[in-house]
Amino acid sequence: MGLRINDTIPDMTVETDQGTINLHDFVGDSWAIMFSHPKDFTPVCTTEFGAVAQLADEWDARGTKVIGVSVDGVEEHKKWKTDIEGFAGAKAGFPIIADGDLAVSKAFDMLPAEAYMPDGRTPAHSATVRSVFIIGPDKQLKLSMTYPMNVGRNFAEVLRALDGLQTAARENVATPANWVPGGDVVVPVAVSDEDAIAKYGSIDTKLPYLRMAKLPK
Repeated sequence: MGLRINDTIPDMTVETDQGTINLHDFVGDSWAIMFSHPKDFTPVCTTEFGAVAQLADEWDARGTKVIGVSVDGVEEHKKWKTDIEGFAGAKAGFPIIADGDLAVSKAFDMLPAEAYMPDGRTPAHSATVRSVFIIGPDKQLKLSMTYPMNVGRNFAEVLRALDGLQTAARENVATPANWVPGGDVVVPVAVSDEDAIAKYGSIDTKLPYLRMAKLPK
Protein backbone atom coordinates (compact mmCIF):
# COMPACT_ATOMS: atom_id res chain seq x y z
CA MET A 1 0.00 0.00 0.00
CA GLY A 2 1.45 3.34 -1.03
CA LEU A 3 1.61 6.46 1.10
CA ARG A 4 -1.63 8.37 0.54
CA ILE A 5 -2.74 11.94 1.10
CA ASN A 6 -3.40 12.51 4.84
CA ASP A 7 -1.38 9.44 5.84
CA THR A 8 1.08 10.12 8.64
CA ILE A 9 4.61 9.81 7.27
CA PRO A 10 6.82 7.04 8.68
CA ASP A 11 8.56 8.02 11.91
CA MET A 12 12.03 6.99 10.80
CA THR A 13 15.54 7.74 12.04
CA VAL A 14 17.90 8.33 9.13
CA GLU A 15 21.52 9.19 8.46
CA THR A 16 22.26 12.40 6.57
CA ASP A 17 25.27 14.50 5.66
CA GLN A 18 24.34 16.61 8.70
CA GLY A 19 24.10 13.72 11.14
CA THR A 20 21.34 11.47 12.43
CA ILE A 21 17.80 12.85 12.01
CA ASN A 22 14.40 11.62 13.14
CA LEU A 23 11.87 12.56 10.48
CA HIS A 24 9.04 13.47 12.87
CA ASP A 25 11.41 15.55 14.98
CA PHE A 26 12.76 17.19 11.83
CA VAL A 27 9.28 18.28 10.73
CA GLY A 28 8.43 19.47 14.25
CA ASP A 29 5.76 22.18 14.07
CA SER A 30 6.78 23.26 10.57
CA TRP A 31 5.85 22.36 7.05
CA ALA A 32 8.43 20.20 5.31
CA ILE A 33 9.34 19.10 1.80
CA MET A 34 11.20 15.90 1.00
CA PHE A 35 12.61 15.63 -2.52
CA SER A 36 14.31 12.46 -3.69
CA HIS A 37 16.85 11.53 -6.35
CA PRO A 38 18.17 8.29 -7.83
CA LYS A 39 21.88 9.00 -7.39
CA ASP A 40 24.48 11.66 -6.61
CA PHE A 41 26.58 13.34 -9.32
CA THR A 42 23.85 13.13 -11.95
CA PRO A 43 23.08 16.09 -14.25
CA VAL A 44 19.36 16.75 -13.83
CA CYS A 45 19.49 16.09 -10.09
CA THR A 46 22.35 18.56 -9.67
CA THR A 47 20.27 21.31 -11.31
CA GLU A 48 17.33 20.43 -9.04
CA PHE A 49 19.32 20.46 -5.81
CA GLY A 50 20.77 23.75 -7.02
CA ALA A 51 17.28 25.18 -7.50
CA VAL A 52 16.33 24.13 -3.97
CA ALA A 53 19.45 25.82 -2.60
CA GLN A 54 18.66 29.05 -4.46
CA LEU A 55 15.17 29.10 -2.90
CA ALA A 56 16.40 29.01 0.71
CA ASP A 57 14.81 32.38 1.54
CA GLU A 58 11.49 31.28 0.03
CA TRP A 59 11.37 28.12 2.15
CA ASP A 60 12.21 30.16 5.26
CA ALA A 61 9.51 32.73 4.46
CA ARG A 62 6.96 29.90 4.41
CA GLY A 63 8.17 28.26 7.62
CA THR A 64 9.15 25.19 5.61
CA LYS A 65 12.08 22.82 6.06
CA VAL A 66 13.53 20.91 3.12
CA ILE A 67 15.35 17.61 3.11
CA GLY A 68 16.76 15.63 0.21
CA VAL A 69 17.02 11.89 -0.34
CA SER A 70 19.55 10.06 -2.49
CA VAL A 71 20.54 6.40 -2.54
CA ASP A 72 24.25 7.16 -2.14
CA GLY A 73 26.17 7.56 1.12
CA VAL A 74 26.97 10.44 3.43
CA GLU A 75 30.48 11.05 2.09
CA GLU A 76 29.19 11.14 -1.49
CA HIS A 77 26.54 13.65 -0.42
CA LYS A 78 29.16 15.94 1.11
CA LYS A 79 31.28 15.85 -2.04
CA TRP A 80 28.27 16.34 -4.30
CA LYS A 81 27.22 19.45 -2.38
CA THR A 82 30.45 21.11 -3.57
CA ASP A 83 29.28 20.64 -7.15
CA ILE A 84 25.73 21.74 -6.31
CA GLU A 85 26.87 24.94 -4.61
CA GLY A 86 29.32 25.73 -7.39
CA PHE A 87 26.62 25.28 -10.03
CA ALA A 88 23.89 27.13 -8.14
CA GLY A 89 25.97 29.89 -6.58
CA ALA A 90 24.11 29.24 -3.34
CA LYS A 91 24.72 27.28 -0.17
CA ALA A 92 22.99 23.88 0.00
CA GLY A 93 22.15 24.14 3.70
CA PHE A 94 19.55 21.37 3.76
CA PRO A 95 20.37 17.79 4.83
CA ILE A 96 20.44 14.89 2.36
CA ILE A 97 19.40 11.46 3.59
CA ALA A 98 21.77 8.60 2.75
CA ASP A 99 19.27 5.95 1.63
CA GLY A 100 21.70 3.24 0.56
CA ASP A 101 19.50 0.45 1.91
CA LEU A 102 16.38 1.97 0.27
CA ALA A 103 14.57 2.06 3.63
CA VAL A 104 13.17 5.54 3.02
CA SER A 105 12.47 4.90 -0.66
CA LYS A 106 10.43 1.83 0.22
CA ALA A 107 8.69 3.38 3.23
CA PHE A 108 7.53 6.28 1.04
CA ASP A 109 6.62 3.88 -1.78
CA MET A 110 9.13 5.26 -4.26
CA LEU A 111 10.32 1.81 -5.30
CA PRO A 112 8.82 -1.68 -5.49
CA ALA A 113 9.34 -3.55 -2.21
CA GLU A 114 11.47 -6.14 -4.01
CA ALA A 115 13.73 -3.54 -5.61
CA TYR A 116 17.37 -4.63 -5.68
CA MET A 117 20.32 -2.53 -6.69
CA PRO A 118 23.70 -4.30 -6.93
CA ASP A 119 27.08 -2.70 -6.34
CA GLY A 120 28.00 -0.41 -9.19
CA ARG A 121 24.36 0.57 -9.63
CA THR A 122 23.46 3.33 -12.05
CA PRO A 123 20.62 5.86 -11.82
CA ALA A 124 18.55 3.48 -13.94
CA HIS A 125 18.48 1.02 -11.05
CA SER A 126 16.62 3.57 -8.92
CA ALA A 127 14.80 5.44 -11.66
CA THR A 128 11.55 5.76 -9.74
CA VAL A 129 13.18 7.56 -6.82
CA ARG A 130 12.15 10.94 -8.25
CA SER A 131 9.45 12.29 -5.96
CA VAL A 132 8.40 15.38 -4.02
CA PHE A 133 6.46 15.07 -0.76
CA ILE A 134 4.94 18.09 1.00
CA ILE A 135 4.29 17.34 4.67
CA GLY A 136 2.20 19.37 7.10
CA PRO A 137 2.99 20.23 10.73
CA ASP A 138 0.68 17.35 11.70
CA LYS A 139 3.24 15.00 10.04
CA GLN A 140 0.70 14.06 7.39
CA LEU A 141 1.36 13.87 3.66
CA LYS A 142 -0.41 16.78 1.96
CA LEU A 143 0.79 16.44 -1.63
CA SER A 144 3.10 14.26 -3.70
CA MET A 145 4.53 14.51 -7.21
CA THR A 146 6.58 11.92 -9.12
CA TYR A 147 8.70 12.65 -12.17
CA PRO A 148 10.66 10.58 -14.70
CA MET A 149 14.43 10.87 -14.81
CA ASN A 150 14.52 12.99 -17.98
CA VAL A 151 12.20 15.81 -16.85
CA GLY A 152 13.51 18.29 -14.31
CA ARG A 153 11.13 19.36 -11.60
CA ASN A 154 9.68 22.88 -11.64
CA PHE A 155 10.32 24.22 -8.14
CA ALA A 156 8.24 27.30 -8.89
CA GLU A 157 5.32 24.86 -9.05
CA VAL A 158 6.42 23.24 -5.79
CA LEU A 159 6.37 26.70 -4.19
CA ARG A 160 2.97 27.45 -5.73
CA ALA A 161 1.56 24.16 -4.45
CA LEU A 162 2.98 24.86 -0.99
CA ASP A 163 1.37 28.32 -1.04
CA GLY A 164 -1.92 26.73 -2.04
CA LEU A 165 -1.77 24.16 0.73
CA GLN A 166 -0.87 26.73 3.37
CA THR A 167 -3.56 29.13 2.18
CA ALA A 168 -6.21 26.41 2.11
CA ALA A 169 -5.29 25.26 5.61
CA ARG A 170 -5.14 28.78 7.05
CA GLU A 171 -8.24 30.24 5.39
CA ASN A 172 -10.45 27.13 5.02
CA VAL A 173 -10.78 27.63 1.26
CA ALA A 174 -9.77 25.81 -1.91
CA THR A 175 -7.64 27.15 -4.75
CA PRO A 176 -8.70 26.94 -8.41
CA ALA A 177 -6.67 25.86 -11.41
CA ASN A 178 -3.57 27.97 -12.03
CA TRP A 179 -4.04 29.84 -8.75
CA VAL A 180 -1.19 32.00 -7.50
CA PRO A 181 -0.99 34.00 -4.26
CA GLY A 182 -3.28 37.01 -4.45
CA GLY A 183 -5.69 35.28 -6.83
CA ASP A 184 -9.33 34.54 -6.13
CA VAL A 185 -10.09 31.44 -4.08
CA VAL A 186 -12.95 28.97 -4.09
CA VAL A 187 -15.52 29.35 -1.31
CA PRO A 188 -16.31 25.96 0.28
CA VAL A 189 -19.74 24.58 -0.60
CA ALA A 190 -20.55 24.20 3.10
CA VAL A 191 -20.29 27.98 3.66
CA SER A 192 -23.54 29.90 3.06
CA ASP A 193 -23.68 32.95 0.81
CA GLU A 194 -24.43 35.10 3.82
CA ASP A 195 -21.45 33.84 5.79
CA ALA A 196 -19.19 34.09 2.74
CA ILE A 197 -20.21 37.71 2.09
CA ALA A 198 -19.68 38.53 5.75
CA LYS A 199 -16.16 37.07 5.59
CA TYR A 200 -15.01 38.18 2.12
CA GLY A 201 -17.13 41.29 1.50
CA SER A 202 -18.52 39.89 -1.75
CA ILE A 203 -18.59 36.68 -3.73
CA ASP A 204 -18.65 35.93 -7.46
CA THR A 205 -21.07 33.09 -8.18
CA LYS A 206 -19.89 31.36 -11.37
CA LEU A 207 -22.12 28.31 -10.97
CA PRO A 208 -24.46 27.17 -8.17
CA TYR A 209 -21.58 25.11 -6.79
CA LEU A 210 -18.67 27.40 -7.78
CA ARG A 211 -18.26 30.67 -5.92
CA MET A 212 -15.11 32.75 -5.99
CA ALA A 213 -13.90 35.38 -3.56
CA LYS A 214 -10.88 37.50 -2.74
CA LEU A 215 -9.15 36.87 0.55
CA PRO A 216 -9.05 39.81 2.94
CA LYS A 217 -5.64 41.50 2.88
